[in-house]
Amino acid sequence: MKIYLGADHAGFYLKEKIFAHLSKLEYDVEDDGNKTLDPSDDYPQFAFAVATKVLGSEDPDARGILLCGSGQGICMAANRIRGIRAALVWNESVARETRNDNDSNVLCIPARFLKEEEALTIIDVWLQTPFSRAERHVRRLREIEEVYG
Repeated sequence: MKIYLGADHAGFYLKEKIFAHLSKLEYDVEDDGNKTLDPSDDYPQFAFAVATKVLGSEDPDARGILLCGSGQGICMAANRIRGIRAALVWNESVARETRNDNDSNVLCIPARFLKEEEALTIIDVWLQTPFSRAERHVRRLREIEEVYG
């Protein structure tokens, strides 16, 4: 599975830890965030970079992981891209549900509110949870694309 990773300055250090963790697990990870900490960077550029890579990937299972301070801003920015289903996640249960029910393709992490261990557990659960393909969930996703997409 191809994973695109991005973060602004607030998520920079956690992004580095996540990159190492996913690489160790042998995921194909691409860092689309800054390579050095830049306190003047803005989250929309990283949300756009990751979202467009997820949608344009040759891997149909490609996903993105985005981080900013609260996770909110980067999630809002990513969801502006048609076809992206970005979810702000703060615990394992929400990670599982957003994959199972909503087929989220981008995970947004609130870097200022989670410890490294919590974030890595959330990511592992999110990556390992398949979409249920239950009829009601498929119908709702189709509605989003047809009506609001």
